[in-house]
Amino acid sequence: MNEHNLQPSLEALRDRLRGWPYARLIGMDAEVGNGGLGFRLTYRDELIGNPALPAIHGGVLGGFMELAAQAQILWEAGNELEGLPRVVDFSIDYLRPGRPEDVMADCRVWRQGQRVANIAVVAWQGDPERIIATARGHFLMPAAAHPPRS
Repeated sequence: MNEHNLQPSLEALRDRLRGWPYARLIGMDAEVGNGGLGFRLTYRDELIGNPALPAIHGGVLGGFMELAAQAQILWEAGNELEGLPRVVDFSIDYLRPGRPEDVMADCRVWRQGQRVANIAVVAWQGDPERIIATARGHFLMPAAAHPPRS
């Protein structure tokens, strides 16, 4: 599938991201490149948690990675899911401080079933090999979170 064919789906995903208050607050966006879907946290001074370094706040970075994981699951489900995948667990390893510049995140869904999705996230700056954080998570799929009532 080329980038042109993904455009309607990308715009639908971006519309969903704009509807998520925290994604809007931190300046998160989705984009399609050679490696597939990726996420960008656009740098702003308000994202700094430690002005002495300066470094992006770990909570902002963690929230960005969690939202990227949820958006990736929606993307792979074809944006057809109602609601958001709900976090079962999410574990982050901070490897180095986030410098005052944009942060990128790439996600890989290892398994997505009817009830649970397992995903890995890598966040980096400048060079994809310069990883600043990794995460792994399990999410309850929206259909499993809200089963139909009999």
